[in-house]
Amino acid sequence: MPSDDPRPRRGWWSVTLSDVGDALLGLVTTAVGLGVAIAVVDGVRATNPGAVVLAALLVGAGDLVLRPPLRVLARVGGAMGALVAGLGAQVAVVWLALSLGPGLEVRSAWAVVQVLVITACVMAVGRWVWGASDSDYVVGDVLRRARARARRAGEGGGAVPDHRPPGLLVVQLDGVGTAVLEQALDAGLAPTMARWLESGSHRLTSWWAQAPSTTPASQAGLLHGAADAIPSFRWWDREAGRLVVTNHPDDAAMVERRLSDGRGLLADGGAAVSTMFSGDAARQLLVMSQARRGIGPGTSYLRFFASPFVLARAVTLTVGEMVKELYQGRRQRVRDVRPRVPRRGWYVVLRGVTNVLLRDLATSLVAEQLVRGAPVVFVDLVDYDEIAHHAGPTRPESLRALDGLDGVLDTLQRVAAAAPRDYRVVVLSDHGQALGPTFAQVAGEPLVEAVRRLVSAGREEPSWGGTPGAAGGAGGGRAGARHGGPGGAPEVDAVQAASDEEWGPLNAFLSSAASRHGEDRAVVLGPPGKDRRDGERTAAGDGAPPPEVAVTGSGNLGMVWFPREPRRLVLEEIETRWPGLVRGLASTPGIGLVLVDTAARGLAAVGTGGIAWLEPDGADGLPAVDGTDPVARYGPRATADLRRLGRLGHVGDLVVLSDVTPGGRVHAFEGQVGSHGGLGGPQNRAVLLHPAELPVDDDLLEDVDGERIAVGADRVHHQLLRWATALGLRRDATPPAAAGEEGAAPAAGPAGRLRPGDGS
Repeated sequence: MPSDDPRPRRGWWSVTLSDVGDALLGLVTTAVGLGVAIAVVDGVRATNPGAVVLAALLVGAGDLVLRPPLRVLARVGGAMGALVAGLGAQVAVVWLALSLGPGLEVRSAWAVVQVLVITACVMAVGRWVWGASDSDYVVGDVLRRARARARRAGEGGGAVPDHRPPGLLVVQLDGVGTAVLEQALDAGLAPTMARWLESGSHRLTSWWAQAPSTTPASQAGLLHGAADAIPSFRWWDREAGRLVVTNHPDDAAMVERRLSDGRGLLADGGAAVSTMFSGDAARQLLVMSQARRGIGPGTSYLRFFASPFVLARAVTLTVGEMVKELYQGRRQRVRDVRPRVPRRGWYVVLRGVTNVLLRDLATSLVAEQLVRGAPVVFVDLVDYDEIAHHAGPTRPESLRALDGLDGVLDTLQRVAAAAPRDYRVVVLSDHGQALGPTFAQVAGEPLVEAVRRLVSAGREEPSWGGTPGAAGGAGGGRAGARHGGPGGAPEVDAVQAASDEEWGPLNAFLSSAASRHGEDRAVVLGPPGKDRRDGERTAAGDGAPPPEVAVTGSGNLGMVWFPREPRRLVLEEIETRWPGLVRGLASTPGIGLVLVDTAARGLAAVGTGGIAWLEPDGADGLPAVDGTDPVARYGPRATADLRRLGRLGHVGDLVVLSDVTPGGRVHAFEGQVGSHGGLGGPQNRAVLLHPAELPVDDDLLEDVDGERIAVGADRVHHQLLRWATALGLRRDATPPAAAGEEGAAPAAGPAGRLRPGDGS
């Protein structure tokens, strides 16, 4: 792969200018940081500048001396052992340096901690002023070791240490749409990727993220070729008898058990870092679905936790990120930027932790896997997606997040240049995002309240449309209802999944860190905690009936289930039990269409001015559209995507898409001003930036708006498998279906049309 750091051409004793520069920069920034810290911290004193320089040298020497015993502790104690030992080692190294160095005096451990934090801040500022990559500092030790190993193995020729085939590094930039990346390239916010494109080493194209255009569905497709296993970000699972939320560690594990065949993208020795599913990787680090197995080998985390000032710097910059979020959120309010959503509370903390601490940790882990020579490495970086949800996809702070992500790519490129394999880098995203006010801002109430109101009111209204009768047991929908609804009608017992996507990375880290030897210690903080506990009580069979209605929102894709029914209901049954519900939803401001199955003609998209039949027989002579086509506004792929979505397992009895404006704005059923999950706007155009020497195969492409691109994450998975096979990294590869064929059958749930009275 292209690199600005060519491999050295001399033996193991050679020292490059880059090595000397790194060493001097590290010494200078450490000495300056210590000097500033000693000057401002009460309890630490230095008699002369030379003492500070000596302390900086002692810190580096102490770090080298303590590494071997720390590795032993990390192997025994796992990742938490590495964290505890690393923190202790950082304090001990600085304390000893300040205590043993002539001309230095330290009075307390608290003073040492203050010195650590202040020094880390000064070093970060110093590297920024110098123009050095901030991410390079995170992986500096790994980078130096890799370069030294390459020199020793080069025997004067700079060859890689072995003859293994080139590796594949796949970097997912979560939520980055093609148009946004192109805008960032033009604005100079992605110089690394711009250099690749200008040099001709890489090519930029798109792929179509089918509905549900969410991270779980896309990663299930990218890593396992099984996007059809997931109908939404969160759903009511009739088999499990509860809400399933894919960024809960236990739920992610259950979903992966259903979709994995053991031959995912990362089989045969690959590594997964900070992903939702494992891809059947041999090395799984910060993987949501594998939290019970622990956070991963403790030695992989040691350098991040134990390197002097690295963790302290990350924690300090995390706080800085929180302050930046408070400022940016206030600026939106003061300037009355619209549309906007509140940017306060726990989101401020989560942005800091996710976009600094966990990103730095993930960068360190990927670097470690590259120097280990893992054949395929896949990492998900969520910085942009987290900010864009709350600020907007093209707002300044969102685009600036791409600058940081591009810096990570530059760092990983430098690490790969010194790795034992000659890595090829693929950059892709899982979906894009679309701007727009929330559904609650447009309609004046959240989706769950709209459904509750219409279900309650519908009990007193006659059925519309004259469709055939309903299944037996129609009174079941009233069980457990409470009084007090509109007009004296019973209030509906309804449950809605919380908006909790931003808690996923932190919960994965905490759950993994808390798990040892297969024990169930899954940690779920924030709004998802209540959903998980309620779901566990329901599944445990404590005698409480399931709710009458369950409602979820995944961006501008909403779903409604009737959990007391053993199977998905069709329109005829719904209209008999809750007259006016479908019509009322379709005419609600902010809603574009309602997708529902029918006994008479299959899937139908119901809009305020007409119905589109998505599975027309043709032989019956009936029109495919009655009235105004509600699907047309969503683009040329909409009919095929809705047809596929409507037949996925566990899909809602009703599927709701928000309206979309001619300018591509949608309305999230969550508190998000930038959203994805359904159709409309730029959310379905995902990024695929690939090496020019690894072309995209034409048989995996389809025509979308005059451009031939891959449609669906499963197709991208097959392309990645083909590239890995061409590089000699896979022992076998499963051939995909030809372009234009129907996708795989749904992983669970009914595949065919339901009729009133059918069994489950």
